[in-house]
Order: sequence, then structure tokens, then C-alpha cells
Amino acid sequence: MSDLAFSSLQAGKPVRIEKNGESICVTRVGDEVFAINDICSHSDASLSEGDVTDFKIECWLHGAEFDLRTGEALTPPAVAPVKTYSVTVDGDSVTVEM
Repeated sequence: MSDLAFSSLQAGKPVRIEKNGESICVTRVGDEVFAINDICSHSDASLSEGDVTDFKIECWLHGAEFDLRTGEALTPPAVAPVKTYSVTVDGDSVTVEM
């Protein structure tokens, strides 16, 4: 069973899903889909409310940026990475692997 439809994802507009008790930020960049932990590693803020530029997402609260591909913290104030999840796209089905 898929977590969401590819056609429902707008490029550069992250969405938050809940899976197995975890909050996950899912983002489409072109034809690729990325999934990272939704909670910023610096502060208790939802990354799915942030802005996406290329392969980066910026936390709306303090401006920390994370690489959507690796979860790496790219700018202060965040220094710790966020967890990433594998994503499978099959037609219109998007599944986040736990």
C-alpha cells in the first residue's frame, strides 16, 4: 500500500505524513521524491512547513538548511543531520520505506 500519490505532490511543496508513529517530510524535486524526518534537529519545528530550493529544505523557524538526499545539516544553527528514508515510486504510488 502506498503512502501517497505522486500526482498529489507538487514540486517544491513538502508534505507531512505519519508512518509507524514517525512524522516524515516528503518532498518532490523534479521527478524524484525524498523523505526525511519532519522534525528539525536544532529545534522542535516541522520541516514540512519549510521552503525547498533545489535539493535543500530550510527550516521555517531558524533558517537551518538540510540536504534532502542525505539529511546532512548544511547551515547553522543546525549541526546534526536528520534521518532519511528510502522512497519507492511505482507509477503514481509513493511508498516511504521504514
